[in-house]
Amino acid sequence: MTPFRSSASFGKRQEYSAIAELLRRGHDVYQTLIDDQGIDCIIRKVVDGTPTYIDLQIKARSKECKPFDAARFAAFAIKDPRANFLFLFYAEWLNTNWVMPSLDLAKSAHRNKTGKNIGKYEILLSGMSGPRPTINRRFDKYRDDKGFKILEDTFTSLSRKITNQESSIVNAIDQESFESSPLPRSG
Repeated sequence: MTPFRSSASFGKRQEYSAIAELLRRGHDVYQTLIDDQGIDCIIRKVVDGTPTYIDLQIKARSKECKPFDAARFAAFAIKDPRANFLFLFYAEWLNTNWVMPSLDLAKSAHRNKTGKNIGKYEILLSGMSGPRPTINRRFDKYRDDKGFKILEDTFTSLSRKITNQESSIVNAIDQESFESSPLPRSG
């Protein structure tokens, strides 16, 4: 495989690897046709009978980069950070995943204030130990199984909110129906 073809297809291969992992963990995964909203796929899971959806952006770094950049993710946008929008980062050199809610990422990542990537974000999930890249322990709570647990917890939290909203709507409809129905006349 030519170097260009290898690097050009790396991101797509990693998206499919991430999707395979999500499927293995019991999620339905729907890929977007166009990544113009910063969403690579939508994940669906039924939690306590409630279908719940999460938007996911997948970012990957190949081991063809410099060791210092092993888990440096730069010049990316976080469009409309919200509870149901998560990022999955993968560093091939470290064979590590991080799953981060967009709200946490917007607080933790550096936002460029100047230059050609003004307004875009950068996060360094690795460090260096001599000539080799190491994992930045600051982000351990998002790493591998802990990160996928955040994904599960997000589904549970969103499902509860949806269930509460649906209950409120049903109660409002029931109350409105009760108030607008004629009372039976007594004899």
